[in-house]
This record gives sequence, structure tokens and C-alpha cells, in this order.
Amino acid sequence: MLLTPYFLLPTSMTSAPMTTPHATRRQRFLGGLRHLYSKPITALGTTIFLFFLFLSLFGSFIAPYGENEQIYTDARQPPSTEHWFGTDNLGRDVYSRVVLGTRAVLLQAGVGTILAVISGTVFGLISGYRGGWFDEVIMRFFDSLLALPALLLALLLLGTVGRSSNSILVVIVVVYTPIVARVARSVVLSVRTKGFVEAAQLQGESTSHILFREILPSVLPALTVEGALRFSYAIFLVASLGFLGVGVQPPSPNWGLMVSEARPYVTQIPWALAFPAAAIAILVIGVNLMADGLKRILQASG
Repeated sequence: MLLTPYFLLPTSMTSAPMTTPHATRRQRFLGGLRHLYSKPITALGTTIFLFFLFLSLFGSFIAPYGENEQIYTDARQPPSTEHWFGTDNLGRDVYSRVVLGTRAVLLQAGVGTILAVISGTVFGLISGYRGGWFDEVIMRFFDSLLALPALLLALLLLGTVGRSSNSILVVIVVVYTPIVARVARSVVLSVRTKGFVEAAQLQGESTSHILFREILPSVLPALTVEGALRFSYAIFLVASLGFLGVGVQPPSPNWGLMVSEARPYVTQIPWALAFPAAAIAILVIGVNLMADGLKRILQASG
């Protein structure tokens, strides 16, 4: 077989760009981002999320003061050009604490949601595919967890495992794994009788291959939307636990904890309570709007 030198190949063969997996992923990401910005409401939610993500990454360069830096002479000052969100009763800059608290909120809620989606997906895939007594045992156990309100279940778990950042991750995983598992299982039940699954079974493929190579791609669209929704609920759960004093402990700039600390002084320094509460509400609304956009995109592509 003769090998033709590269410079002698036709122009159409030499000038065609090569598509790499990295380029394909980048194109898909940019395409998805373009779709998210195709609707004003979804664009607003995506922008809000990206803004808070930017704060979490670069907040230490943006905040003019440290998260626990106390300026006693400026205590209880209203919003001004020097302290944009005012100061609390200890003289701490509320704007700096809100900005620096973004990273902890997004990190705890994000990591907890990712772990919950992974564990819920595994349980949902295995339970829906195997069926029988295994499916009944797993689903009935998850139903018992879902019978309890999320906040009540979180309080019970924190009372058992103790108060720490890792405990909050455990709480998020336990609270949201059953919900994700039920979503994954419902898709698996509708897919496991499809022809491509039966073909893989006839070829003697292993169970893990069928679950993660054949069935999982069909589950991913629903999991993407569910993961975004669980993330918004996890943000609210982290803030709620901080407000109740059972999550992270002072002097952490957790938004819920900031609201709790400012509550006794609400008539004197209402801004110390209003701004962290507004940050919680705006971020949760933004993530929910973005999740609606993801759902619309995946339904259109499906």
C-alpha cells in the first residue's frame, strides 16, 4: 500500500478541521448556554447563577473587608459608600460577609447535590432494572424517608451525626437521594423493555454495561433537570440549618446564620437581616429559573 505524503493530498482532505472530544464538549456547552439565553426568564436565572458563581470564585478579591473583621467605630452603620450593605452590631461589613459566604453556600449545596444525584442514580438504575423484592425493599425504605419533611429529617440526622460541614453534606445526600432514585427508576422502567436493552442482554453484556452504557444515557436528561432543582432546594436547606443554629457555627458568614444573628436587632439594623435573606431568595429563584430552561431544552431535543 502506497502512502501519499500529506502535502500531496487534496485540499479538501488537508483543510478539513479535526473535531476533538474537547472541542465537541465546548460546542455543546456553548450551544446549551445559547439556548438558555434564548428566553428572557431563563436568561435572567442563568445570569443570576453565573453571577453568584463568579462571587464564589473571586469573592476574596472583591470583598473590601474580611468576613470577621470588626470595625467597632462603624458598628450598626446604615448602607453607605464605605459599607454598601451597612454593618452589623459587631461592626462587621455585611457586604463582605454576603460575598464571602457565597462560596460556602454553593460548595456545600453543590457537592451535596452531586453526591445525592450519583447515589440516587445508582439506586434508581439497579432498583428499576432488577425489580422484584430488591426494588420493593429499596423503594419502601425511600418512601419512609420521604414521609418525613426534609427539614425535620435533616434535624434528626444532625442530632445523630453532629454539627459540622461534613454532616451537612451527609444530610443533603440522605434527604435528596430518595427523590433522585425515584426519578431515575421511573425512566428505567420505561426503557428496560426497549429493543436496544434486549439486544444487549442477548449479546451477553454484563449488568453494569447495560445499566451504565445502554440505560444511563436515557436517564441523564431527567437527572439534569432534577439535579438543578435539588440544588436550589439544597441551597435553601443549608441556609435553613444555619438559621436554626444546627448547621455551621459562628462566626461563619453563612447567609442563614447571618439572618439568625441579625434577627434580635431587626428594628435597629434591618439591613443586616435584609441583604443575606435577599441573597438566599435571589439565588434560589435564579437556579429554579435556570432549571426550567434546562427542562425546556431537554424536552425540545428529546
